[in-house]
Amino acid sequence: MAGLPVPVPGVAVRYWFVGACGPFALFDADFEPPGPDGESEFLNLVPARQLPQEFVDPLWEGIRAGLGGTAAAVLLTRGRYHEVDSSEWGFRRAGEMAGRAALVRAGLLPPEEGPPGRYVRPPAG
Repeated sequence: MAGLPVPVPGVAVRYWFVGACGPFALFDADFEPPGPDGESEFLNLVPARQLPQEFVDPLWEGIRAGLGGTAAAVLLTRGRYHEVDSSEWGFRRAGEMAGRAALVRAGLLPPEEGPPGRYVRPPAG
């Protein structure tokens, strides 16, 4: 398994449909090259009251899917959910977008293969 070659801080996903009910997932994550063992790892710094575990697990599944076999260390730094509109599916889909955004920013995918810009905020700076 290849590893992410460079750090990709501040991947911010805002996945919701304005003006309608639908998926709601909001989070920020930092992506780093994998540790010495070369395996992916996930660390969640978000309290459960802000992002319950029922959404964290699908989020991590989605990130792994979006990375497409590229190993990375992922630090979840911010997260929010909506009691009505959030779903496991929405967080999984948002995680996929985050993984693909990290690959684009690391130079492993061309921008046109990345997620839609309306959902993933460009890096600060």
